[in-house]
Amino acid sequence: MLNIPSLQGSVSPEEWQLRCDLAACYRLVALYGWSDLVFTHISAKLPESVSGAGEHHFLINPYGLMFDEITASSLIKVDMQCNKLHESPFPVNPAGFVIHSAVHEARPEAGCVLHTHTRAGVAVSAQKDGVLPISQQSTFVLGSLAYHEYEGVAFRDEEKPRLQADLGQANFLMLRNHGLLTVGKTIADAFLSMYTFENTCRIQIDAQSGGELTQVNPKIVSGVAQAMRVQTGGLGGAFAWPALLRKVQRDLPGYDS
Repeated sequence: MLNIPSLQGSVSPEEWQLRCDLAACYRLVALYGWSDLVFTHISAKLPESVSGAGEHHFLINPYGLMFDEITASSLIKVDMQCNKLHESPFPVNPAGFVIHSAVHEARPEAGCVLHTHTRAGVAVSAQKDGVLPISQQSTFVLGSLAYHEYEGVAFRDEEKPRLQADLGQANFLMLRNHGLLTVGKTIADAFLSMYTFENTCRIQIDAQSGGELTQVNPKIVSGVAQAMRVQTGGLGGAFAWPALLRKVQRDLPGYDS
């Protein structure tokens, strides 16, 4: 047991809620089998009401903990350069924050950036044609998808401008030969997007093991934004988030400590 002291009484209610949601997200990623041991990251941006006007502070995982071990109190608050802003017995991984800081810098409205190295995600990222319009799930992704070419392990700041240019205003980013990334206004939005992105890739790999593929009419892809709003009652990730919190409380309790 890690025996991490609770921060609930030491931070604002707004920060504590964000910590609980982000810890739940890490554990959900573990539950769904998307984690890569202690590697990859999910970052959440603190609102200016907490970090201060003009300040950009984020919560990120303590480096070295499995995703199913992460709690609200173990998350580490960092600045844009990934400097720790409070005492913690755990290290952070500045190199791992390069991609996240690039996205947060380019997309100030992004409340959460979620990055994975899943088997299906990396497999599709290595395919020349990328995501194919062959499933309902893929149409949601293709409505806001961008690609970034592989430049080696992403720890160099010089890569950030190219990644930002490739991302643009997309909410789904396929990192070629590397993995998947989603951008959300909230943690719930980023998680729901990754759930769709990951299933898109799994379905594609499965479908390619069979016969000739049938592609979705391009006109349908162009109307997916409205379809997603209808599907979630206009709530986006918030529609599914309460049920997901109940799931993580059943299967991996203790995230909110």
